[in-house]
Amino acid sequence: MTERPRFATYTHAGKTSYGAVTAKGVVDLAPQFPQWPTLREVIAANGLARLTEAAEQRAADISEAEITYQIPIPAPEKLICVGVNFPDRNEEYKDGQAAPGNPSLFIRFPRSFVGHGAAIVRPPESPQFDYEGEIVIVIGKGGRRIAERDALNHIAALSLCNEGTIRDWVRHAKFNVTQGKNFDATGAIGPWLVPYTDEAQLADIRLTTKVNGELRQDDRTSRMIFGFRKLISYISTFTALVPGDVIVTGTPTGAGARFDPPRWLVPGDTVEVEAEGIGTLRNTVMDEQP
Repeated sequence: MTERPRFATYTHAGKTSYGAVTAKGVVDLAPQFPQWPTLREVIAANGLARLTEAAEQRAADISEAEITYQIPIPAPEKLICVGVNFPDRNEEYKDGQAAPGNPSLFIRFPRSFVGHGAAIVRPPESPQFDYEGEIVIVIGKGGRRIAERDALNHIAALSLCNEGTIRDWVRHAKFNVTQGKNFDATGAIGPWLVPYTDEAQLADIRLTTKVNGELRQDDRTSRMIFGFRKLISYISTFTALVPGDVIVTGTPTGAGARFDPPRWLVPGDTVEVEAEGIGTLRNTVMDEQP
């Protein structure tokens, strides 16, 4: 492969597999590595370089149009999301408070996400369906109380997330957001994993979100309140990170809730989250079917 390696989990002909997505199609790699059933095991074995080498030596097996993308890590032990991680996002709260000294965190469940190209689902309980474009880091080397100076050595790969949210449900209780963040199939992760190479790859990524082609969110990772080193170090203080853990690192200003009046997602909308060097995560919107 001449382009940057991209590794996806997908379904084809009724079977879930993983492989490399190239300009000429998809190289199906799972059969070549039976010791690694999913990309989670690949990452745990530090095997992304071996996948890259294998893909470079083979022609594509499947056209990209024939696959259905799944979330890249099919069963992560942890999906940890970061709230309020861009300066303008903090100012949206209009509470006069400076950005906090530590990141706000919450957990999502894997079934709350779908893959690239699938429809994200508006539930019947609320019309307040919102988008949040974010960059994802996937942990490659586990650890506890990881020092900030060492933190980037624990990243295996990058991906993208639309961290779809049911806004009124995040305010159902006094101080938690779990309900509004975990409706089934309301968010998306993908399309693929891009292996992490060095700090320059992360330093100043442009992240955008478009709804029906209209630019809604636009910021850069250099402006994050809590950088990737801080997030990994802080999270690993209270929980051991393991290979395949997913950290969703925060969204810029411009979500639908912040417009006057709010601009909620409706069936038929298309949401595109794009980041330099990673790709574009694209999903349509549909109502939940009875």
